[in-house]
Amino acid sequence: MDQYNQHIPDPPFEETYKDLFLKQSVTPIAGNPMATAVEELELPLVDLGRLAGDREDDERQRCKREIAEASKEWGFFQVVNHGISQEILDEMRREQVKVFREPFYKKKGDKCMNLSLSPGSYRWGTPTATCLGQLSWSEAFHIPLTDISADCGSPKLSSIVKQFAMKVSELAQNLVQILATELSNKEESTSFFEENCLPISCYLRMNRYPSCPKYFQVFGLMPHTDSDFLTILYQDQVGGLQLVKDGKWIAVKPNPKALIVNIGDLFEAWSNGIYKSVEHRVVTSQKAERFSTAYFVCPSYDAVIQSCKEPSIYRKFSFGEYRKQVQDDVRKLGYKIGLPHFLC
Repeated sequence: MDQYNQHIPDPPFEETYKDLFLKQSVTPIAGNPMATAVEELELPLVDLGRLAGDREDDERQRCKREIAEASKEWGFFQVVNHGISQEILDEMRREQVKVFREPFYKKKGDKCMNLSLSPGSYRWGTPTATCLGQLSWSEAFHIPLTDISADCGSPKLSSIVKQFAMKVSELAQNLVQILATELSNKEESTSFFEENCLPISCYLRMNRYPSCPKYFQVFGLMPHTDSDFLTILYQDQVGGLQLVKDGKWIAVKPNPKALIVNIGDLFEAWSNGIYKSVEHRVVTSQKAERFSTAYFVCPSYDAVIQSCKEPSIYRKFSFGEYRKQVQDDVRKLGYKIGLPHFLC
């Protein structure tokens, strides 16, 4: 590791995880993600322009119902006319690529973002991996919105990250309120999200998945569900995102005009299992690197998640308790168990 070329942007995956690769050459990985063909499908598409104030009320209600139905049946959907300009999205991608082109040693030292980031914001690989099936061939910057609010250097990067964060936060709050009211018209249901899911507890994650020409059995991001209420994803057109639908893996067909939205574990618990937090993964490409930026809607750590309907499938729990359980599982098992721990 000490002799790793300081000018190389890619993390030293092979050197760091060489024992896993040697082990896997003797014992082939079970459930190789590249072993079988995966059907490519388009996610349900929702045009949020139908929510505009000048539209008929029936049209707005149909749009809201489509959002709720996709969340029940798929746990994923995509949105167009979402209110974030293509100019902002394109500039965000250009600046993101520049950051990941920086040498690995600068990224590892949190020295390239110029965003007053918290220590450890740059992450790569999977430190807890005990087999290749648990290794994620990717790197990321984890950026709490509280870090984005600080004044900092690199005005261009700082400005576009702030613009993107502000716009995607507005979109997220609108979607959360729609999903809450479609399930429960009680005032306390919508006020819960207004009081507990403020931007200061949410975060961005900028991802890069380097090409992986030598190892067919490695994930870009291992199968998981999201430990939040809602995730909004802006991705490039390389592809690689897959999810479970009707018991089998499907590949998500990229749409250059759409953002992807998916339900997280907390919304599944809050909705009493009506909205689905679906397992998903990213598979690597032999030839192309992949970029994406995700926005995660999270509550404060002391917020208590409780079902909006009775009888409840899940016992109530705080977000802090949930996060600790996930971290304990990953440390002990190498993977997350999630909501099954909290069944009544």
